[in-house]
Amino acid sequence: MKNIQISPSILSADFSQLGTEIKRLEEGGADMIHVDVMDGHFVPNLTIGPEVIKNIRSYTKKVFDVHLMISPVDKYISEYAKAGADIITFHPEATENTQKTIDLIKNEGKKVGISLKPKTSIDVVKNFLNKIDLVLIMSVEPGFSGQKFMPEVLSKVKEIKKITKEKNIKIDIEIDGGINFDNCTLAKKAGANILVSGSTIFKENKGDLKKNIEILRKN
Repeated sequence: MKNIQISPSILSADFSQLGTEIKRLEEGGADMIHVDVMDGHFVPNLTIGPEVIKNIRSYTKKVFDVHLMISPVDKYISEYAKAGADIITFHPEATENTQKTIDLIKNEGKKVGISLKPKTSIDVVKNFLNKIDLVLIMSVEPGFSGQKFMPEVLSKVKEIKKITKEKNIKIDIEIDGGINFDNCTLAKKAGANILVSGSTIFKENKGDLKKNIEILRKN
């Protein structure tokens, strides 16, 4: 089993001092930094663009795990790559050609992730599992932080884990949405090895980031 990694979502951070928050996450033991990019079109919310990522890049050497919830996605990949993304994850619904989008990200020298919304079938990703680095399973509807975890998506995690094990495909399985101290155990048992968490990390135990990250890792 792969080591469990924690990717705190800065969507729950204090945006007035984002650089400081990222430093705190690094000191608290975060394995990577999860950056949610929303366009108000593909999902009903707006967050940050490449300029903000470029500006916060200097605050840490941790991997920037960038989740693009934007459509069309292809024309923005280069911008986010140059801004400092290390992993670029996209939704198959946001592109006309999944393989082309994978190639665009790889050509920028970045790792590739594909994200599945709760109602998106894993059939759309099955043929690409040996061509990407990560599958991100959304356990809430993308667009807002603080939503309740949807346990029904764990069947997707299990199925992807089963397929990759049978075919000996080395890939990370990430889960994002309502992850807390209780359901993180279920996610790990299902096969997820990267946990994205925002509200739990920033708000539980009076905002003790180190403690919250460690509980998520060990529970």
